[in-house]
Amino acid sequence: MSDLVPGAASTSMKHESALLHVTGQAAYIDDLPEPRGTLHLVPGLSTKAHARIVSMDLDAVRAAPGVVCVLTADDVPGENQISPVHREDEPLLATDHVHFWGQTMFAVVATSRQAARQAVRLAKIEYEEKPAILNIAQGRENGSAMVWRSLTMQRGDVERGLKAAPRRLSGQIEIGGQEHFYLESQAALAQPGEAGEMRVWSSTQHPSETQHLVAAVLGRPHHLVTTEVRRMGGAFGGKETQANAWACLAAIAADRTGQAVKARLDRDDDMMATGKRHDFLIDYDVGFTDEGDILAVDMVLAARCGWAADLSGPVTDRALFHADNAYFYPDVRLKSEPLRTNTQSNTAYRGFGGPQGIVAAERVIEEVAFATGLDPVAVRLRNVYGTGTRNLTPYHMTVEDSITAEILTKLVERCDYQARKAEIRALNRTSRIIRRGIALTPVKFGISFTATHYNQAGALVHVYTDGSVQVNHGGTEMGQGLHTKMVQIVLREFGLTADRVRITATTTGKVPNTSATAASSGADLNGMAVLDAVRKIKSRMMTFAAEKWGVAAEDIHFRPDGVHVGAEVMTFQQLAWQAYFARVSLSSNGFYKTPKISWNPETGRGRPFFYFAYGAACAEVSVDLLTGEHSIDRVDILHDAGQSLNPDIDIGQIEGGFVQGAGWLTTEELVWDGAGRLRTHAPSTYKIPACSDRPRIFNVELLENAPNREETIFRSKAVGEPPFVHGVAVLQAISDAIASLDDYRTCPKLNAPATPERVLKNLMALREKAG
Repeated sequence: MSDLVPGAASTSMKHESALLHVTGQAAYIDDLPEPRGTLHLVPGLSTKAHARIVSMDLDAVRAAPGVVCVLTADDVPGENQISPVHREDEPLLATDHVHFWGQTMFAVVATSRQAARQAVRLAKIEYEEKPAILNIAQGRENGSAMVWRSLTMQRGDVERGLKAAPRRLSGQIEIGGQEHFYLESQAALAQPGEAGEMRVWSSTQHPSETQHLVAAVLGRPHHLVTTEVRRMGGAFGGKETQANAWACLAAIAADRTGQAVKARLDRDDDMMATGKRHDFLIDYDVGFTDEGDILAVDMVLAARCGWAADLSGPVTDRALFHADNAYFYPDVRLKSEPLRTNTQSNTAYRGFGGPQGIVAAERVIEEVAFATGLDPVAVRLRNVYGTGTRNLTPYHMTVEDSITAEILTKLVERCDYQARKAEIRALNRTSRIIRRGIALTPVKFGISFTATHYNQAGALVHVYTDGSVQVNHGGTEMGQGLHTKMVQIVLREFGLTADRVRITATTTGKVPNTSATAASSGADLNGMAVLDAVRKIKSRMMTFAAEKWGVAAEDIHFRPDGVHVGAEVMTFQQLAWQAYFARVSLSSNGFYKTPKISWNPETGRGRPFFYFAYGAACAEVSVDLLTGEHSIDRVDILHDAGQSLNPDIDIGQIEGGFVQGAGWLTTEELVWDGAGRLRTHAPSTYKIPACSDRPRIFNVELLENAPNREETIFRSKAVGEPPFVHGVAVLQAISDAIASLDDYRTCPKLNAPATPERVLKNLMALREKAG
């Protein structure tokens, strides 16, 4: 092993593209030099939510200035299907029917993007409208089909537990969806090559899936298609599957015209055509004691999934996986209802259904706390998972390292929760306009793909004779710092400085059959694959050095001041040069698959996660009783990143995740009209958090001396999705502020997002009750 070097893993190093970002030199798809004669593609979207296509007159479109060709379903040379889960329910281009307002019916290819945008409006479409199911309530009323099988997870006897419980309550919570709002919209550039080759630059989180689907629509084997992505301008799950359509359309157009073709959606088309976070309607029935002990929980989690399966099955499954959050339910039954609707096909989003399940768990805690008159934190501590007992999840995985109680207790002390709560309640008794609220919530988040086969990764590492190193792996960079962490792993192992290691664009031509960069597993999977490749090369170099200089392998060390071979010290470059002349291979692939995991979706049992990441957040808010608006006054977060690979990057992820989670639960509201048209389809109508919405006081700490007990990359833990859940504390704090109007006797039952309008409705209801 090497000694740690500045910037190596477990220390902080600036983002590998930081300078490029701040100077505007970081290249995204739309920044790449366009090959000579590049054409531009714009999709033609449906204007009905559910209809039969009677006729589609595109003559005026074809005749428009600059138009080279117009693509319809008849022009797809291979399969007109892009379902990521191998179902025949997601045509690339509509055929006989459209199933949501915004479905791609045709695509215009023109000499300029502006010409294509103008031409697409000239289409004359005649529809025969059909009844549309637009939301969960309509889906239930009309017996909507499910896009995936319903899953039930259960342990114990929930009916018996509910009947035997001294106290019982039931309720329902609505949880809205969320637009990804990545800064770089969906984009792809396709360039045809010789003998049927197609090269695609795509803003995708899943290059291999994009490669495979492009090959399928072209009717060609995978080896003729190469997908490449250097970086994305944000993704958050919205480019895991939803990037595929635009890459496929660009490739078909490039194949047909023989010229490069670029597709870049404008914000309106992007929001109208692509899926969102699933909104949920969750019914719960809870049995408990006067002391706040939860005895039985029965939940049904229904989701608006949209017109096609996409990833809705795994998303609703994960909502069940996290409907317990950090709490042990002695008797439990959790059931999903992934309903098909005539709306955008909802998809992956940071947390992948887990946050929705956790919101429901925290509502249960809140209900029990109000019913018993106990502090919600006390109820949380009474019900957290243990380690020796009370440690079996509803999906029958044993929680081996529950540290929720430890984190909650530490955060309560560090943020002075009890004193601040007392102060807030005293102030609320006399405040007529502004009411304050405080809440402290935990998170327990499972890390791994629940689709077991996705838990694998590959890497390719080259050491050149000048001692510089090039790294490639199957993960993608979307701003989260994954590439930076991969560089740090190489620095640590070889004892090098940052300028000696270069990471290259992710490409299916170097590392094949990769998994999506998702499920918070990018660093876990790809880091171990990079480490495997590096250690193979390192082992060869050590074997060579041991033989050449006659020393034992354990006397060879890679350190910042050079490679120590016994008493001799040489530069890494000198060793690489001599190894090359000795015909030692200085290039290697690496591979990793996550151990211990298994999952049986038929039985709802298994060990779907390698480990859990933990954390807690305390949020303090002020609510204006006249307008329903709120401000986040202070947030304290204590988060478990294991032995962090890069503390600065991880803290940045926690801060960003929190703000995004708080935005989802407070300001980001998706609205469809009665015809199924998304009305919140631009920054003017959809409110993401601004700088002024972040906490006025924001304290974030990483849990110290808490290395991962599992053998992950240098004992780190994933820090991608878990911090998003910290935003739940804001929803609970707003609820706490509202409850002050009734002297904390009534649970407000605040739905999400807690927009000013929703807050005012809750305030009015409590005012009426309180007289």
